[in-house]
Amino acid sequence: MGKTGVLLATITTTALLSGCHAFEAACPAIAQASGVAVTVAAGYAPEVKTLRLKACQDGKCKEDTLQLVAGSVPVDLGCADDSRPDAVCSATSRPDGTQRGMLNLDTLGESPIDVTASGRYANGKPLPVRTLSFAPRASYPFGEQCGRFVSASVVLDAAGLRQDR
Repeated sequence: MGKTGVLLATITTTALLSGCHAFEAACPAIAQASGVAVTVAAGYAPEVKTLRLKACQDGKCKEDTLQLVAGSVPVDLGCADDSRPDAVCSATSRPDGTQRGMLNLDTLGESPIDVTASGRYANGKPLPVRTLSFAPRASYPFGEQCGRFVSASVVLDAAGLRQDR
C-alpha cells in the first residue's frame, strides 16, 4: 500500500472512530428539592387562612403547616432588537391570585404518595379535610444524561385536591 493508501486509511479510520465517540453534555449544577408543592387556586385562595399538609410515601409520613406565598406568572417584556439572536430580552412577573407552598420531604420517590390537606378558612372555620393518592411524576428536564427529577405537586380548590399538570 502506498503513501496515498495509508493516508486514505488513516483519514477514514479517524472519521469513523470520531463519529462513534459519545461527547459529554454539560449538566446544570442544581439539586432537586424533595417535597410536595401545593397551589391554592386563585378563586379559593382568598378564603384560605392556613393550610396544613401531610404526605405519606413508603410508610414514612411528614406533616407541617405551610407558609403560603403569593403565586405569580411570567410576563414577557420582549427583546431590544427582535432581528438579532443575541438581543437583550427581559421578563417580569405579575401576581396571579394563587397562593403557593411546599412541604419539604427527606426523599421523594416514584411510588404512590398520599397527600392530605387541612387548615382554616379566613373566618376561622376548619377547611374540609381533603386527601389525594397519586404517583409523582418523573422527568428528564435536562436530558437523560443529567438524571431524573421526581416531582409531586397538587392544586387545592373548593372541589378538593388534584394532581397538578
